[in-house]
Amino acid sequence: MQIPYTKVHGSRNDFILIDEAGRNWTDEERVQLALQVCRRDKGIGADGILFVSDSETADGKMRVFNADGSEASMCGNGLRCVARYLIEKLGKEELEVETMKATLSVRKEAEIFPGIPTFAVEISPVSFKTSDLPIYVNQDVVINEVIFEIHPERKWSALAVPNPHLITVVEGNIIKSDEQKEIAEYLNGENPICPDGVNVSYVVPLSEENIFVKTYERGVGFTNACGTAMSASTFITCQLGLNRWGNKINVYNPGGKVQCVATNSGEHASIQLIGNATYEHQGTIHWDQGINFQIHKVFKDEEEAYQKLEENIAAVLAF
Repeated sequence: MQIPYTKVHGSRNDFILIDEAGRNWTDEERVQLALQVCRRDKGIGADGILFVSDSETADGKMRVFNADGSEASMCGNGLRCVARYLIEKLGKEELEVETMKATLSVRKEAEIFPGIPTFAVEISPVSFKTSDLPIYVNQDVVINEVIFEIHPERKWSALAVPNPHLITVVEGNIIKSDEQKEIAEYLNGENPICPDGVNVSYVVPLSEENIFVKTYERGVGFTNACGTAMSASTFITCQLGLNRWGNKINVYNPGGKVQCVATNSGEHASIQLIGNATYEHQGTIHWDQGINFQIHKVFKDEEEAYQKLEENIAAVLAF
């Protein structure tokens, strides 16, 4: 079987994008493909696969399978890459993409940095119900509160966007410790608090309208960036009064930078996630007894532009 693909990344959160047009795969085949091609030692290497297909209700449909074979309900960085693919394929400036739990608006945006294709995507719905994550604690809502079963002092906020997130605001020196790793690995293993696992983010306020986010992603581990985590983290900083609703917040991450705008009218809450959708290369996967692949085109100019962005923001991350 020959499968055309595009290797893409959003804030260095990298994926293999596959257009399913003309194919009729089972979920087991999608799982097995993810397990094999996402391997960085023998496969192409990626955090997951973005499967793009036709939709009966939108301009296209996105499904996301993580490197461990699990399916994610949403992926903000991946959605930006799918947005670019569909916008260029269909010749539109904006459109709608069906995801597991919502149909979301996406659009082409002004460049976040010279030479970097940039797209804005809607992140919603937003829920603070602990049952929507789920997280089993004795509260229906957790906003900036200690969860003693996790840490005796650290204050957490729990929300689903719709991926489940636990977020805490910390000082920069905490990022260098093993605390986040230990907590995240516990909550993503067998445990009574988050039996389905959870994304765990540590947020460092840098200055007004500037934050840093480091995330341990459910099903992946530490990644360079997690789009829904950066969106959820922005929402929480506005909820806590650290940033303002409706303002564009610069969100730095180990893989670069995005911008987020959080809104909350009481009846409707959502986030706009704005950032790169970079093509690394295109090729063909040969899937028979094993996995082989050939690279046909490398997007050197896009990689060089993104490296310049990384160099530009390096001084911001001084901790």
